[in-house]
Amino acid sequence: MSFKFKQLAAGALCALLAVATCGAASAPAPRQTERSKQKVLAEKTRAGIQQKLAELKREVSKTESEREDAADTLAESEEAISNANRVLRELASEQSDTSATVAELAASQEQLAATIVSQKQQLSRLLREQYVAGNEDRIKLLLSGDNPNRINRDLQLMAYVSKAQARLLASLHGNLAAVASNRDKAENAREELDEIAQEEREQKAVLVKEKARRAALLGSLSERLAEQRKEIGGLERDEQRMAGLVDKLSKLIKEQAEAAAAEQRRQEALAAARAKAAEQARVLAAAKKAERRAERERERERERERLAREAAKKPPKIDPRTGARTPPAPVPVPVPVPLDPIDDDDAPVLAQVPEKPEPAPPRKPDIALAPAMLDGAFASLRGKLRAPVSGKLAARFGAKRGSGPSWKGMFIKAAEGSEVRAVAGGRVVFARWMRGFGNLILVDHGSEYLSIYGNNQALLKREGDAVKGGDPIASAGNTGGNEESGLYFEIRHKGAAVDPAGWVNF
Repeated sequence: MSFKFKQLAAGALCALLAVATCGAASAPAPRQTERSKQKVLAEKTRAGIQQKLAELKREVSKTESEREDAADTLAESEEAISNANRVLRELASEQSDTSATVAELAASQEQLAATIVSQKQQLSRLLREQYVAGNEDRIKLLLSGDNPNRINRDLQLMAYVSKAQARLLASLHGNLAAVASNRDKAENAREELDEIAQEEREQKAVLVKEKARRAALLGSLSERLAEQRKEIGGLERDEQRMAGLVDKLSKLIKEQAEAAAAEQRRQEALAAARAKAAEQARVLAAAKKAERRAERERERERERERLAREAAKKPPKIDPRTGARTPPAPVPVPVPVPLDPIDDDDAPVLAQVPEKPEPAPPRKPDIALAPAMLDGAFASLRGKLRAPVSGKLAARFGAKRGSGPSWKGMFIKAAEGSEVRAVAGGRVVFARWMRGFGNLILVDHGSEYLSIYGNNQALLKREGDAVKGGDPIASAGNTGGNEESGLYFEIRHKGAAVDPAGWVNF
């Protein structure tokens, strides 16, 4: 190797070493973590969902806006407790995932560091050996006048060594870049953990405050709540409110399912039209190509005939020594320039679809209410569903509620905070506080089946979330002015309540 190459290699090594040693010293500028960016984006996406369902809730309750209910006084506090519990659960999951990421990044960083140390030692050893050997450069080797075979062999060996060194330098540079990227990700993950810890402290403070506030309100409202629980009219209004909510949600689900189906048909028709246009363009291009090829053949034939006529007009050449006539030269076959630069027999046919302005696609719904399960899947689970919560069955479907209306679902007594699980897969279409049912969550299972979970302490899922059977979606409580802690559970099909006992194994 030449001295110049050694200088370049040594300089590159020094630069890489400087990056490795000095990179950690540079303090990163203040930045927004990836988690913060994703949260902002998620909140923007969720804003449309919240607005649509808030309007739906107002529409369901507008006929009762003047009537005061003691449970309404608890609404704000119970919603805040639900939100704080959900956020704390989400933060705990995030914290676990982020901690695992930090551990993975730390292990990867150690492995990269060991690899870089090994590569630096290897590169240092190569440079030292080259310096000690004092290899001649290529120009001197070529001008040495030595055996050409030996020169060729030495040049090949030098090329192999140079490539190996270049690969080693490139690998070292890549590993150093990976270390920097790894360090950046680890720093971002640590900042996210700090954010999560701060948010957890804030949400715990909110939770403690709202629980104390709700306890105080319950103490002051206990007599009014007891009186209103006995009102037959209040129970009937609760039932009508639920029926109205289910009907409007079912209508919204159906409309959006039809819109999604129409959009799919439109996309399929558009794709079919494009395919048809592409096929027509391909056939047209193939026909034009065949026509040009035939035209070229006709041109060659005409040129061949012309040359033959010209050759026939020329007098034959006579050899002066022998007097024999020299036979005429064969008529060359002309090869004209193609009419089209891409008009080659081996060139592919370029099918160009005429450009037409496409109609703008319809605006996507604010919430994907289409069921996450296939049609008929929920009906096949009849009699096989697990209970949504562990507890004691206190009220059955169809039983009289004192002198009031019959139960449209069932009430399961359960300890406050007990996990409430989705009985089957589906999509959350409603998750908020509602008069008479407290913190309420509805899951759409497709084929116009809904499962309903009321009086929850906290809702752990948001509108639009897809859930699987057995996923925790809430925690049991006594919100909405309910006397006992537990879960109110319903199953509805096409808006009508059905007996859950025929579906769920209690």
